[in-house]
Amino acid sequence: MLQPGRMLRAAKLSLMAAITVVVCLAQNTPFNAPFNANSYAAKVVTQSGQVSILKDAQPWALAVGDSVQVRDLIITGVDGHALLQVSDGSTFEVFPNSRVVFRKNPPNWKDFLDVLVGRVRVHIEHLGAQPNPNRVLTPTAVISVRGTTFDVSVDDDDEATLIEVEEGEVEVQHALLPRGDAKIVTTGETLRVYRNEPIARVLDKGAIAKHVLRAMMDAVVTIATRTPNTVSGTGGITGGPVGDAAKVPPPPPPPPPPPIR
Repeated sequence: MLQPGRMLRAAKLSLMAAITVVVCLAQNTPFNAPFNANSYAAKVVTQSGQVSILKDAQPWALAVGDSVQVRDLIITGVDGHALLQVSDGSTFEVFPNSRVVFRKNPPNWKDFLDVLVGRVRVHIEHLGAQPNPNRVLTPTAVISVRGTTFDVSVDDDDEATLIEVEEGEVEVQHALLPRGDAKIVTTGETLRVYRNEPIARVLDKGAIAKHVLRAMMDAVVTIATRTPNTVSGTGGITGGPVGDAAKVPPPPPPPPPPPIR
């Protein structure tokens, strides 16, 4: 028979073990979702064109209502497009000529997408007052989000990544060069990450559009100021006098030369 002190220590060890299991499950499981494979799946909401996943090195066509499972590689053709939704309400769109891996690193559910090439549009839902941390990875960038809507495009030639934020903000780090150069990209801003270059400055798409519009208006004004005045009338007089200036008589002719003797 165990002594009371040993019984108390055994009870404490059992309680600590139970707490450890619960904490581990909570860290690796989405909020308010049971710990099973179906909680990680994404459901096809809309689909058009060529959209498939690879199974045993063979493409399997996707249709509305199908589920994409952990580590599935999504492939779209030249006309392929699909909208998919996960259990917390977050969505992602895959556009033509793209290759995207869904939840490549389970049970780390924060790694949402690996965009190998092509373009995706991601919308991460807020979970009430709690953050909803997710990451989108590309060959050149690591994009961390809390709750936002943004586009990610990966170039097929040099694997450069373009991030465009529609709403909210994301944090971007270089995937290959040393860390510590993270950039915050907010609503209306864009950032391009190249393979062998440090992350450059964030560009404000709104400011760029305003600059282009201002340049166009300046060009119109310049052209207008360089155009000569035109008065419409019989025969069409271009560049002629206007108003009272047209009534002034011309100057008299010079006097004739003196006669030669």
